[in-house]
Amino acid sequence: MAEGDAALAMALLAVDPARLGGVTFRGRGGPARDSLIEFLGKALPGQRLFRLPPHIGEDRLSGSLDVAATLRSGRPVHDRGLLAEAAGGLLLLTSAERLSSGKAALIAAAIDTATDSGLLLICDEGGDDENAPPALAERTAFRIDLDGLDGDAAVAIDVAPARALLAHVILPDDILEGLCRTALALGVGSLRPALMAAAAARASAALDQRPLVTLEDAQTAARLVLGPRARHAPATEEAEANEPPPPPPPSSSDDSSDTDRPPTDQEIGEMLLAAVRASLPPGLLAALEAGLRQQAAKPGAGGLAAKAGLKRGRPLGTRPGQPRNGARLALIDTLRAAAPWQPVRRRARPEREGLHIAGTDFRIRRFKPRHETTAIFVVDASRSAAMRRMAEAKGAVELLLADCYVRRDRTALIAFRGSGAELLLPPTRSLQRARKSLADLPGGGGTPLCAGIEQAIAVADQVRRAGGIPLAVFLTDGKANITRAGTPGRAEALADAEAAARALRITGLRALMIDLAESGPGPCRRLAEAMGASYLPLPYADAARISQSVAAAMKSGA
Repeated sequence: MAEGDAALAMALLAVDPARLGGVTFRGRGGPARDSLIEFLGKALPGQRLFRLPPHIGEDRLSGSLDVAATLRSGRPVHDRGLLAEAAGGLLLLTSAERLSSGKAALIAAAIDTATDSGLLLICDEGGDDENAPPALAERTAFRIDLDGLDGDAAVAIDVAPARALLAHVILPDDILEGLCRTALALGVGSLRPALMAAAAARASAALDQRPLVTLEDAQTAARLVLGPRARHAPATEEAEANEPPPPPPPSSSDDSSDTDRPPTDQEIGEMLLAAVRASLPPGLLAALEAGLRQQAAKPGAGGLAAKAGLKRGRPLGTRPGQPRNGARLALIDTLRAAAPWQPVRRRARPEREGLHIAGTDFRIRRFKPRHETTAIFVVDASRSAAMRRMAEAKGAVELLLADCYVRRDRTALIAFRGSGAELLLPPTRSLQRARKSLADLPGGGGTPLCAGIEQAIAVADQVRRAGGIPLAVFLTDGKANITRAGTPGRAEALADAEAAARALRITGLRALMIDLAESGPGPCRRLAEAMGASYLPLPYADAARISQSVAAAMKSGA
């Protein structure tokens, strides 16, 4: 983002912090970031700045029972929590890419339920493959790249008149519709960015002391809010060159009426897209047109990559610590640590009876967490070849389930046929339940491959929410002939399947594509590349080979 755009974004944020939410910084902290935050502090007087490190405990965020203070006082003592203390203030998250998903959810919930005009500041200091939690980044309107910004250039914009005028600024319906059209054209699926863009357009008009939002305000909002969130590129100049030429210009007698004619909704959308396209860096535009997106954020220090957990898993002994954030108190070890100090503490406080427990005596249990893997089989159950594939899938699932009793892994089964996909076997370790579901596995009909991929994404999301690690295993020849809408059409169905495969890659879901085509590599190889999956051509696949391949993939990602 250019220096002028960064200053403008911070000014808009100061005008309407409640609706714009905050800003995500990219790059290392330094004078540039400090000067932007200092401007916000001056533009919003009376709001304290709270710094939140990524290693802060969940109990410190939301508040909890202070066990040590409760034992000292003999009555319950509760911590208020940092989020309650920061209500209506400025919250600065340092190294936000290291924040765990649980803590991010607590912060997001506090933002959504806050009654005061709180402001969220995210300082994302990670590299290209490290990002702030999506739940928090989605709640910030602006994303500022600190690289190349001048740290000495302070923002000098008076926002007080704009804040006074903001409540009276009107946003026309055609401008709002144009912003929504632009968000859809850029592949922004959430409604929140479109609402933030509308708020930014109103704040832009208020900065210029205008009571009505104009097209220029909407272009500014689209460039600053929607542009950095683009999932795919808008129409390129090459595509526009293939369009039919515009109609001839009207006669000179109609020039005055055409000049005064307001732009249509479609023209507004095209102008907003042009503003966004001009602001996108050339490298990013090429990546978007190729359908390449960054993988999902890697777990940070507080994520799933932690070596030792505090709640469940294989016991690893105890360590000093407070029984907070779900940590389990090791009572015997706590009493053992407090026992040598009892004579000294009784002499210091002779009026108190019983055990004298201090905060330094607490010992908590440690566990080595294990995150179970769920293999999601997505099986092509269409037409005459279905029976052979069903036999392979049934045998592979039963072989894997036999090992699940030892590895504590799960298996799910999705079959796609006809006009859609169906979850036949939810994630389970029950061999009896699996055999019952596999016995009547249907077959025949068309090949709605897109529906199968989308169903796999939905099941994988449920697995992740439960704390598991999903692996999608596709058994198909890739010859899709049913579109996303459920209508026949081979070319459109394959395009829909490739679009769904790119969406799967965005989610970071690990996948294995088993190509059952007997005529050599075909559509499956392109689909595997689109979804970032491992490709395994097995035209004569058997249950044992499929089971071995899936087991190896599960073991490598566990």
